[in-house]
Amino acid sequence: MMWQKITQKIKSIEEAAALVEAWRSSGEKIVWTNGCFDLLHLGHIKYLCQARGLGNRLIVGVNSDASVKRLKGPQRPILDQESRLTKIAALEAVDMVVPFEENTPIVPICRLRPDVLVKGGDYKPEEVVGAAEIKEWNGVIFIIDFEAGHSTTEILRKIKTLRDVD
Repeated sequence: MMWQKITQKIKSIEEAAALVEAWRSSGEKIVWTNGCFDLLHLGHIKYLCQARGLGNRLIVGVNSDASVKRLKGPQRPILDQESRLTKIAALEAVDMVVPFEENTPIVPICRLRPDVLVKGGDYKPEEVVGAAEIKEWNGVIFIIDFEAGHSTTEILRKIKTLRDVD
């Protein structure tokens, strides 16, 4: 039962659009964020919890394996798409997870039209993919500060250091 509850949060863009329409018609505020979420860490969890606090429903877009490889290089992702989608769906703060193939989430953002678009502290609001579009429908962009000392790159560096020591 619990597993089914988790996997039911993973939706195609069309399934997501139908559910978002129902949420919106009930007056709920829709929040969108996205990322690769390759190695889930404390920074991700705090970030997603903060994002959830900005509305009634949190949708997380997750880059496909091919998209991660194009963005991060041939050694990535570390974990496959199904694993990454399922990890994010298992979080209580997350209401829906939507995979996307493109390098950017512009297609799902424009299709789902969230009220709030959230990104991490390495972005300026005007640099966020979908910034111009969300302003067109009177949405807002929110930048969440990074959790210092927590990043996938840092974890991979530590693993490499341990491997080199052994």
